[in-house]
Amino acid sequence: MDLALLWFGLVVLCWVLFLVLEGFDFGVGMLAPVLGRGGAQRGAALRTIAPVWDGNEVWLVAAIGAMFAAFPDWYASALSGLYLPMVALLLGLAVRGVALEFRGKRDDERWRARCDAALAVSSAATATLLGAVVGVLAGGLALG
Repeated sequence: MDLALLWFGLVVLCWVLFLVLEGFDFGVGMLAPVLGRGGAQRGAALRTIAPVWDGNEVWLVAAIGAMFAAFPDWYASALSGLYLPMVALLLGLAVRGVALEFRGKRDDERWRARCDAALAVSSAATATLLGAVVGVLAGGLALG
């Protein structure tokens, strides 16, 4: 087994772990406005992902870092060729993180409803963009 194949396996493993682990978080986020019968049940559902959602994103950082370290041409082509989807993806991840972290900072039902809506939209957009990006990467992207 050569080193390139080993690194490729590591990149694929990191992407798969991110997508599988973060998929549950995306699902809970997309359903946030309609989960439970009240604020307490909705908060309980969101607390199930609270301890792990940011830890799951480490796999995304590891996947992109491994791409950069082992396959700089692939990394450069992927990030320059998919610049707009990647920027939108990062924006979606940022909005999602802010909505999750700041949802409980104010004791106001309207604030929580807005955070839930932002969480739902950003989770759906991020999951859709991730599907598009991974699909393009798996289908092949011209290098150079």
